[in-house]
Formats: sequence, C-alpha cells, structure tokens
Amino acid sequence: MQSEQLRVALYVRVSTEDQAREGYSLDAQTKRLTAMCKVRGWTIADVYRDEGCSGRNTDRPEYRRMFSEIDRWDALLVLKMDRIHRNSVNFARMMEVLNKNGKGFISLNEKFDSTTAMGRFVMDIVQRMAQLESEQIGERVKIGMAKKAKSTGEPMGSPDPYGYEYCSGKLVVIESEAEVVRRIFDMYGSGMSMEAIACELSAEHIPTKKGGAWCRQTVRCILRNPLYAGYLRWDGMVRPGTQAAIVSEEAFESANGRGTLCRRRPRYTAAYRPRNRPSKAIPSMLRRRSWRTTASRRITRSGQFMWTTVSRGGAPTVQHTAG
Repeated sequence: MQSEQLRVALYVRVSTEDQAREGYSLDAQTKRLTAMCKVRGWTIADVYRDEGCSGRNTDRPEYRRMFSEIDRWDALLVLKMDRIHRNSVNFARMMEVLNKNGKGFISLNEKFDSTTAMGRFVMDIVQRMAQLESEQIGERVKIGMAKKAKSTGEPMGSPDPYGYEYCSGKLVVIESEAEVVRRIFDMYGSGMSMEAIACELSAEHIPTKKGGAWCRQTVRCILRNPLYAGYLRWDGMVRPGTQAAIVSEEAFESANGRGTLCRRRPRYTAAYRPRNRPSKAIPSMLRRRSWRTTASRRITRSGQFMWTTVSRGGAPTVQHTAG
C-alpha cells in the first residue's frame, strides 16, 4: 500500500495515573499523531479516545469500536506501544487480528511500522516473547496447584461437581444430589451396570448437573471420583480432602478395588521400577524341589533381573532373566 493512500485509525488512551502526566493527555497525543499524518500524507479515518481505561486488558469501549470498524482503515497509529497494550499476550493477539485482515500497526515513539521488513521482524520477536510469557505462566500455575493439592487438600477450582457446590471457595454438599450419588454406588454394588444405572436415572427424569440426560460416562465419572469419599485426586496422587464425604471409604473401594484411596504416588511404569522392587518373582522352575538348587539375584545394566541357580551337587551354573 502506498503511503499517500494510507487510511489510518488514531488510537489514544490515558489511564487514571497517566492523566496527571504532562504530554500524555488525549489532546496532546492526538495533536502529535495528527501532525505525523499531515507530514506523511496519510488520511485520518477516525480518532478513537479511551479515557480512564487500563492498558492491561481489552475491555475499552473505543478500542472495541475501532476493531468493529476495521474495514474503514488500513493501519493503526499510536503514540507509544503502551498506549494500545501493556500486556504482551494481548498485544500479540491484536497483531494476529491485524495480520489476518491485512492491516498495519505503527508506533510513533518506537519507530515501529509493521508495513516494513524491520517492523515485521520486531513483531515476530514480540509474539515469541508473548508465547514464552504464556507458557511460563502455565508452568507457575501448575506448580502452585500441585503445592496446594499436597499441602492443603483443597479443591483445585474445577466446575461444581455433581453433589456439591462452591461456597466461599469450599465444596458444600447438596443433599438432593448427594442422595442420587449414594443411589448410584448402591445400584453399582448390587450388580447393575453403568448403562443400566444411567437408563434408570434418565427414566426417573433426574437431571445431571448441566440439566441433561444421564449416560454411561457420567455415571462412571461419579463412581471413579474419590471426591465422594472425602479425597482429592491430583497428578496421579490421591490425598485426603477438606470436603465432606458423600459415601463411605468402604463403599468407594468396594466399587473401585481395595487400596484405591491409599495411593500416594504414581503407579510404576515399564520404563521405571525402583531397584529394590523386582519386576517378576523367581521363575517357577527355580522353585521346584526336584532341582535342589540355590538361587541368587542380581540386576544387569539393562535393568533386568538375573537369577543364577547353582546345583548342590556341583552341576554347572544356569542363568535365567526376568524383565
């Protein structure tokens, strides 16, 4: 696009703390941007003025109006980059919208112009920095939630589970729904399948948490969730929670197996087993009395267990491996 044909949208903003600064008033910003358009020969499509609005979010009336009228202008012009955004993630999202619609972005003070090669290079760096910030925030949130789960036993802020509701950050039992949860465990304990339980609840017009019909997966989620026994599951670990239990521990383990609520660490996988925990017992052939042998065990470099048998009569050594 040629500069003399460029239609620009002027965006000016002041927050409460900026209003006291000299040179940051809406009129001062508009005056400098208008002067630049006059020098460059650009046409001013409109001036969008947000007064008393924070740059840390996009909840600004003139900002929203400007993007609703995006077809009226070819480039967005601001005095400084922090006039449009103070959050790098929001800035990256804005640039994505501008690029998708073929619009440019120009910042007067930083000499930033996305219509040039250097401007596009700087824009790419800004977007990568925003991605890094977003990923780091996610990592910190996960670490914080893991610490909270281990130390406090409080819920992790998921939507209201069936049978409970959040009240001041705590899970409180809804007795009408709790009765349905107890019925589900009783029916499953009596031998009914999950499909049959879902059909019976739907036939009785009992709504789910979201008001829909029951299905096998909904019933399964309730039966497998240790929340109803007073526990919380997080990252493969089951720990006591602070919420009131709806069913007893015995009822929950009857539906899920003994020891389900005692697990404190993730289950071992084939890729990792503690060195003091053999993967397999001594092969059955080594336990036969007719062999009259003694057996010893050692661990190979590949992680296998090597069982060595020596006949009491002095027969040659026989080795067996167990993965």
